[in-house]
Amino acid sequence: MNSAELQRIKQRYNIVGNCDALNQVLDVALQVAPTDLSVLIIGESGVGKEIIPRVIHDNSPRRREKYFAINCGSIPEGTIDSELFGHVKGSYTGAINDSPGYFGVADKGTLFLDEVGELPLATQARLLRVLETGEYIPVGATEVKKTDVRIVAATNVNVRQAISEGRFREDLYYRLNRIPLMMPPLRERGEDIVLLFRLFAMQMAEKYRMERVTLTEEARQMLMRYKWPGNVRQLKNITEQISILSKERTITPEVLAKFIPQDRESTQLAVIKNGGDHSFENEREILYKILFELRGNVNDMRREMSQLKKQLADVQTPSINPINPINQMAPITPIPTLEEADAEEYIEPTPEQENLNLSDLGKQMLLKALERNNGNRSKAAQELGISDRTLYRRLKQYGMDK
Repeated sequence: MNSAELQRIKQRYNIVGNCDALNQVLDVALQVAPTDLSVLIIGESGVGKEIIPRVIHDNSPRRREKYFAINCGSIPEGTIDSELFGHVKGSYTGAINDSPGYFGVADKGTLFLDEVGELPLATQARLLRVLETGEYIPVGATEVKKTDVRIVAATNVNVRQAISEGRFREDLYYRLNRIPLMMPPLRERGEDIVLLFRLFAMQMAEKYRMERVTLTEEARQMLMRYKWPGNVRQLKNITEQISILSKERTITPEVLAKFIPQDRESTQLAVIKNGGDHSFENEREILYKILFELRGNVNDMRREMSQLKKQLADVQTPSINPINPINQMAPITPIPTLEEADAEEYIEPTPEQENLNLSDLGKQMLLKALERNNGNRSKAAQELGISDRTLYRRLKQYGMDK
């Protein structure tokens, strides 16, 4: 594209700037405009992505048809399908009439889906079908409808990272990304920053009939060194603030410093890693740590329960009244469950013991009880809280009755 054509486009859409990256975006937009290929515009928030879809539509065969710009992030998730694909009367509460949706109204025209990365996964699947076949089903309907819509999408999120995290469909990304356009951030546009400042300052002077603010050379350099995390939108806001609030109309670095944030959080850009390098290793490590801590808490609880039961047993053991020994007999101790038995004699497992089954644990408990009582089965049974008969049955079960 020659320079004359490029300047004509910039004047028509009030685009200010001469950096190579911006000129390249405009050149590609004009080349792809006569086609029906979908376009994905990627760039940070505030760089002016919304201008490019208008350029594409106005220079395409669809320029006489309708053009709709939709911010996908501003539509509630519960109504996004109805807004895009329409609905039939009575399909949900509040659907008092049929609605064709944007895909129905914009037939033969162009749809600009801004912040497409915010679409729910279910809506992404329906959008993919429209892109592939031109077919969609309104909410609550059974009849398939056809549409012929040119899609231009934009996003400020790292799409590849969103794909790796399961927040964006990979097949939809490749369908939208047939023609990718990368909008440059303001901090990479050099002298364009000063040109935009002049434009916004002139607009404020004309609108409010005031003297236009100008920059000293030192202030120009300071303006270009700033990182501009909010891009063009932030530059416009600061220019408007200076035009209204500054008593000096010649802006020096000292005056400019009052309006540009100087804290590190506002001047240091967040680093966004390229590519789908998200990993779930950290999540797994956190989960393992929680499980090990939980296991330790359970072990501590078992030990405390064992000590508490022994204390209660000592306190509640009645003395025999010689006058009426029958009524003073201790109640029969019920046979404990396996969990209670584990609590009675908790042994901190070693790595080798981790693989022992429940039968092995019960056998170990019996052996230790017999060892502590020098082989006296009655005392061992009393220590375990079971009857002599139960002890004998378990010894026989484990082959230890000889």
